[in-house]
Amino acid sequence: MTTALITGASRGIGAHAARRLAADGVTVLAGCRTPSAATGLDHPGIHPIALDVTDDASVAAAVKHVQETFGALDVVVNNAAIVGTTTPPDEAGAEDLREAYETNVFGPVRVTRAFLPLLRRGEHPRLVLVSSSLGSFTDMADWRWANHPHLPYTSSKAALNMVGVMYAKTMPDVLVTVVNPGFTATDLNDHQGTQTLDEGTDALVAAVLDTTGPSGRFVEREGERAW
Repeated sequence: MTTALITGASRGIGAHAARRLAADGVTVLAGCRTPSAATGLDHPGIHPIALDVTDDASVAAAVKHVQETFGALDVVVNNAAIVGTTTPPDEAGAEDLREAYETNVFGPVRVTRAFLPLLRRGEHPRLVLVSSSLGSFTDMADWRWANHPHLPYTSSKAALNMVGVMYAKTMPDVLVTVVNPGFTATDLNDHQGTQTLDEGTDALVAAVLDTTGPSGRFVEREGERAW
């Protein structure tokens, strides 16, 4: 049986992916800052756990709980993210970036390092990083997303992409996949997205279930995406 941890699983893409995976027989550990406030996670295969990716103590407590309760993990999905400020690049300061980076970059690094020993105990260890096309240098250099000229979120996702590349290059025992959900209607974008939650979680669910790779890809529901 596959056991998968998903951060930021109290709502949106994380919660919907948890429901889909549980329906497929995956045991899902749904990381939520406040599990009691999470809704729609009442499937018997979903186990909400307290996990704030920005807090070392919270992550350590979650590792202890997972180790004592489940013993190992097969998949870690770093999904938790925030938009951060929408300050224009020429006005953005370090504090504007720090807010987004704390959740979108430092959070996945913190969670991955803490849970890696448990992940390596699993069968076919997989690490999934949920990124964005807004972190694609190819797309942004062509200014395909000119209506999103916000430095904190876009640069944090570009940084997360490099984190994924480096993990894939240095951890041959772990299958690493970076996922672009696409513009999905969630609270993160005030439900302005053009994709349904099913469409937005297709690539994520596929990455969790994939055991063959190859490692180090940036994928979306239509296939691979350019970095």
